[in-house]
Amino acid sequence: MKLFRSLDNLPDSSRRGAVTIGNFDGVHRGHARIVERLVAKARQFGGPAVVFTFDPHPVRLLRPDKAPPPLTWTDRKADLLAELGIDALIACPTDFQFLQQSAREFFDRVIRDALQARAVVEGANFFFGRDRSGNVQRLREYCAEAGMALEVVEPVVLDGEVVSSSRIRTLVAQGHVEAARRLLTQPYRIRGRVVRGAGRGRQLGFPTANLDRVGTLLPAEGIYAGRVPLDGAVLPAAISLGPNPTFGEGALKVEVHLLDYTGWLYDRELEVDFLARLRDIQRYESVEQLLRQMDRDIAAARQWAVQAA
Repeated sequence: MKLFRSLDNLPDSSRRGAVTIGNFDGVHRGHARIVERLVAKARQFGGPAVVFTFDPHPVRLLRPDKAPPPLTWTDRKADLLAELGIDALIACPTDFQFLQQSAREFFDRVIRDALQARAVVEGANFFFGRDRSGNVQRLREYCAEAGMALEVVEPVVLDGEVVSSSRIRTLVAQGHVEAARRLLTQPYRIRGRVVRGAGRGRQLGFPTANLDRVGTLLPAEGIYAGRVPLDGAVLPAAISLGPNPTFGEGALKVEVHLLDYTGWLYDRELEVDFLARLRDIQRYESVEQLLRQMDRDIAAARQWAVQAA
């Protein structure tokens, strides 16, 4: 799979195939159904399966106060979509000029001219162009005029509700990472840079990697079981997300204790999967009580990691 960050100078190998357009935030099961049909259409027409997305999300430019925190970053999105079988992801830089294109202009310039699409695959609630003026019906008309095939994919419904990025965002924000996992194609993941903390975890025998610069949505405060892909291995982890009331600390921190790891992590980027929420953040009357609970948390985290392997 190839990742492009511009429509300029696209190779022929990424044109004249099947195209889908959207934000694909989180890459959930609804997205997976669209990509499944996209790949089938691409094979039918003998061309590539291409996903066109926006970087950043248009809402971050048009209504920044309303912009939800993202669930994925671009490289992660590319990896998840590659696992689903696409041939190319175009993460197009979004600016105000680009967003001023009418629905007709967007179709002509992007879908017809730049991508030279032979087929388009979209969800039923697809909108495009300035002020979201283009909908599926208008897309159907444009595709018919251009001689392109169009397939409209119905949403995935789970437990009586449509699978959507907004639904997943609500679950993650509430700490329900297991429920979110059922809607996603992979466990919910964050990424941050390891910075120096107070060093208290190492003093207690539980060294932690303190994450900073996390650009995606953080789950609710709590203790979590997780896992960390690192240096070709996948390590179980216990994650503390929140303050440390036992030591009188009120600042929110993301602390990751990697089981079975003793290496140096400072200044490295770390990616962390959230598998399950184990408990609330609590204040303990003594360090000994805290250590006993941490032993239980680590045992539970190890068990979750084994189940998820």
